[in-house]
Amino acid sequence: MSIKSLSLSFYEEQLLFSKLVFAFSFWDVFAGFKIETKVTTLTVTVILVPKRKPVMSGDHRTVIKGAPSQYVKLNVGGSLHYTTIGTLTKHDSMLRAMFSGRMEVLTDSEGWILIDRCGRHFGTILNFLRDGSVPLPDSTREISELLAEAKYYLIQELMECCESALRKREMDLEPICRVPLITSSKEEQMLINSSTKPVVKLLINRHNNKYSYTNTSDDNLLKNVELFDKLSLRFSGRVLFIKDVIGSTEICCWSFYGHGRKVAEVCCTSIVYATDKKHTKVEFPEARIYEETLNILLYENRNGPDMDLMQATSTRGAVAMGTTYTSDDEDDRRTPGSSSRESRDSCHLNRIRNTKQTS
Repeated sequence: MSIKSLSLSFYEEQLLFSKLVFAFSFWDVFAGFKIETKVTTLTVTVILVPKRKPVMSGDHRTVIKGAPSQYVKLNVGGSLHYTTIGTLTKHDSMLRAMFSGRMEVLTDSEGWILIDRCGRHFGTILNFLRDGSVPLPDSTREISELLAEAKYYLIQELMECCESALRKREMDLEPICRVPLITSSKEEQMLINSSTKPVVKLLINRHNNKYSYTNTSDDNLLKNVELFDKLSLRFSGRVLFIKDVIGSTEICCWSFYGHGRKVAEVCCTSIVYATDKKHTKVEFPEARIYEETLNILLYENRNGPDMDLMQATSTRGAVAMGTTYTSDDEDDRRTPGSSSRESRDSCHLNRIRNTKQTS
């Protein structure tokens, strides 16, 4: 573009030049000026070249074209990949255009071809180009990220797979609360050790009973199950709740874990002796269960086990001593110091009787 023999004042010349510079600020501009004999005449020659992205020192643009068996090195957002031109040009996509000589590519001083995209899902894209199919990620977010990359590289088949998977996930309602049902002791240990959250386990198995139940046992058994369901719905985002229906040790027992270690245990069953035979008694220590559930929340967002915390939250040292407890009455009967308290009380009563007789 050239402007010739315009009758302009010096001020108008400067104003025109500044407007041209502003108008083409997004272009690389070469301007040549020629002042003729008249001071008021301005000749401007402007060559417009599309502006390119800045290239780092040592990087240069080149055209890649070679045999399908030729290997190329790719640096996709810092993620390094090594593959053949045949793989990259197998499907009709932007990668075929880049590696068939139709587009320039940017390479660094070491020969790595630079692609300014996130390399997290580029391995999945390469596998799709190789095989024509690929397992999609489990997370909806990751599928959306893969879809964005497929759109950038114009891989139509992969785009359709991702969009179909996202539509299916929208139709399938995902449950808010999931409670794993243990099938083996090995699976139980794996769940507890791999969980980043505190764990509450309810073991409930009526097949472990050898005797008849007391009158209130069935009702209390249902109350334990109902409380477990309520706690699962309320705290499933903070605690992993698991249910064991095949355990062979107890009929109804709550266990609490932090960082893969058992912190507390509440056993809800005991054997009572009637005049004729033994009975199984199932209790519902609701307050104790709530207490241990609140204690287990102390293990949230901690990097490792805290021995002082474990000792403080282990009620009456039950776990450390290897014993369990049921209700308050059962606990008093099983406490080692209960017999000594009874002897002290009897001694005190004897002293009172002796005092009355003396008077």
